[in-house]
Amino acid sequence: MEILGRGKIVHADDVDTLLFDWGTIKFLSEPAVTGAERFSFGMVILNPGKGHDSHTHPGVEEIIFVMSGVGEQMIDGQGPVKVGPGDCFHIPPDVLHSTLNTGWEPMRLLVVYAPPGAERGLREIAGCEVIPAKGEG
Repeated sequence: MEILGRGKIVHADDVDTLLFDWGTIKFLSEPAVTGAERFSFGMVILNPGKGHDSHTHPGVEEIIFVMSGVGEQMIDGQGPVKVGPGDCFHIPPDVLHSTLNTGWEPMRLLVVYAPPGAERGLREIAGCEVIPAKGEG
C-alpha cells in the first residue's frame, strides 16, 4: 500500500484473497485496509457456472457493478434477470439476493457495502479459505 498525502493506493497484492468454491473476493477498501468509515469496496470473481447462495446483509446496502461476464441476478424474490457488462444493481439492507455466472468465462463484479462491516463476515462462511496478502506470514 502506498500513502499519498491523506489518501492511499491499495494494490491487489496488499489485501487478503477470500477463496470460495464459487470464486474469489478481494476487498481493496475497508476499515481494516484503508480506514474507510462509510463503505467497503471490493472485486468479486464468479467462476463459470457458479454463484453464491441467496443471502442478506443485515443493515447494509450493496451496489454491484458488472465489469465483465454474463449472469443472472435475483433480488427480493424477483428474477432472475439477465445481467452483463455495464449493469449495476442496488440491494437495499436486509434484502435477499443472489448472483449466478451463466457464461463460459469468469464474471467480474465490483461491490460496495455501506456501511462497511459485511465484508468481515464473509471470512466466517464455511468453506472460505483466506489467502494472506503478500508479505504477511
